[in-house]
Amino acid sequence: MKDVIFGDRPIADDRVVALEAPSRATDPAVVPVVIRLSDDAQIDRLTLIVDENPAPVAATFTLGQGTGIRSIETRLRVNAYSNVRAVAETADGSLHESVVYVKASGGCAAPAARNPAEAAATLGEMRLRRLVEAANGQTQEAQLMIRHPNNSGLQRDQITHLYIPAHFVSDLEIRLDDRPFLSMSGGISISEDPNFRFRYDGPEGVFKVIASDTEGQTFARVFSPGEG
Repeated sequence: MKDVIFGDRPIADDRVVALEAPSRATDPAVVPVVIRLSDDAQIDRLTLIVDENPAPVAATFTLGQGTGIRSIETRLRVNAYSNVRAVAETADGSLHESVVYVKASGGCAAPAARNPAEAAATLGEMRLRRLVEAANGQTQEAQLMIRHPNNSGLQRDQITHLYIPAHFVSDLEIRLDDRPFLSMSGGISISEDPNFRFRYDGPEGVFKVIASDTEGQTFARVFSPGEG
């Protein structure tokens, strides 16, 4: 699958990026993954891939310059036993990957945890939790949660048994103190109620979050320090 996405570009399997995921998923619709980044590499872009999913590219993250992002966590749908890959592109254009084989099946077709009425009532609501501050005040950790069904297009309505149309967060932009911090282009493999946790070196700062979905809806919120 990576050959389809990156062509014949060489991809190194080294310590620039490290992916953590369970070898056997407890819930195939909510598989936690952690991407850890080397302190020594200037990483511009990350691509998260689930080889055997109907749409393998789960997300592409673009990192703002000088943000000091050290890790990104999210939750995936995994539809069949599959390699899950994190591919990092550094400033010099080289590619580096980390791979974990995950045993899971049916994640993309699994029923939603919330009913459609509840999902519609809270669509686009956001929370941001600030979790960790190192003793030196330079390392921060925050968790962004977005209420959205992120329908894959492979799930069925439990009453009509008809397929529910795909409807998911396709684009996400996060700015820190009005500077580019992290953006994402997402697909159907990101779980219901998208959840992103990131650790970074820098100020606590003011976060501005703008999310857009496949139906053209846009949701935005500004989080000042101490506000969630």
